[in-house]
Amino acid sequence: MKASKNETIVQVENLKMYFPITRGLLRRKVGDVKAVDDISFDIKKHETLGLVGESGCGKTTTGRCILRLYQPTSGKIIFSGIDISKLPERKIKDHRRDMGTIFQDPFGSLNPRQSAGGIVGDPLKIHHMASGKELKGRVEELFELVGLDPSMMDRVPHEFSGGQRQRIGVARALACNPSLVVCDEPISALDVSIQAQIINLLEELQEKLGLTYLFIAHDLAVVQHISDRVAVMYLGRIMELTSSTELYENPLHPYTKALLSAIPIPDPAAERTRSRIVLKGEVPSPVNPPPGCHFHPRCSLAIKECSETRPPLRDVGNNHYVACIRV
Repeated sequence: MKASKNETIVQVENLKMYFPITRGLLRRKVGDVKAVDDISFDIKKHETLGLVGESGCGKTTTGRCILRLYQPTSGKIIFSGIDISKLPERKIKDHRRDMGTIFQDPFGSLNPRQSAGGIVGDPLKIHHMASGKELKGRVEELFELVGLDPSMMDRVPHEFSGGQRQRIGVARALACNPSLVVCDEPISALDVSIQAQIINLLEELQEKLGLTYLFIAHDLAVVQHISDRVAVMYLGRIMELTSSTELYENPLHPYTKALLSAIPIPDPAAERTRSRIVLKGEVPSPVNPPPGCHFHPRCSLAIKECSETRPPLRDVGNNHYVACIRV
C-alpha cells in the first residue's frame, strides 16, 4: 500500500444534503430526505479513501456534493484550501477541472452517438485546454495511458466491451490532469475478471500520476484491496473511519462487524466455523430517521441512551474513529 502524505486535499465539515419533499399543486414542502446528515472527514493527498455502506446510505450523494454537482444544504467542502460549498456555478468550473469522476455504469455514462475519441476529448474542449492537432495528440496519449489502441478512437461505444468502455470513462476522467478522482462504484457493473483489471489500472495510474481517489463501493473485499483508509456509512452518517488494515482486523462498530461477517471467504472449512451476524429489521427511511444513533433499532448492543443521544465520531486510539457510545 502506498504511503499517503499529510497534506489534505479535501476537507468535509458538517456536510448535510437534504432533498425537499413537496406535495400538492403549490408544491408545498412537507419534509426532507436526509441523504447526508452531518458528516465530517478529510482526504489526504495521494491516498485512496474508501466509502462503503448499503445502497441508499448516502455514498454517491457525498461524492456528488464534493464534485459540486449538488449544492449542499449546509456544511463546508474545502478543496485545495478553498471552500467550494457555496461558490456560484460560474466560479466552480475552474475547480471542477481539478476533479475527475468515473461513473458506475459504463453503458449509460457514454454518449452512444459520439465517438470514443470525442468523449475523451470533451473535457479538454469544455475547459479550453486543447484544440486541433494538440487535442488529437492528447486523446491518443490518454487512450494509450488506459490500455486502449488509439486506432479505436473513431469507434462508437457499442463497438467496445464493458471493460473497454470503462477504460474510456477512466480516460475521460483523467483528461484535464485532475488531482482528485471520485470513483462512484466503477466496477460494480463489470464481470469479476474485468473488475480486477480496472482495479489494477486505477492503482497503476495513481502511482504514475500521483492521483487522490474517493472510492465509493459496497464491495468490502474490493475496498480492502484498494483503500488506504475506509469510512463506513449508514443512513447518511459515518459510523466508523480508520485505516483499511485496522478496519478489517479490528472492527469496532456493530454495523461494521455485521458488514464484514457477510463477506464470503473462499475456504469452505473457515466459512463453516465463523458466525454470521444477521441484522434485525430493515434500514429506516431517510425521510424519518430514528433519533439518537441511526443504527440503534437494529443494534444488538443498543441501550436506552442510544435512542436519546447522537454519538460523536470520536478517536478511540490509533486514528480509529467510531460513532458508538458502547465502544
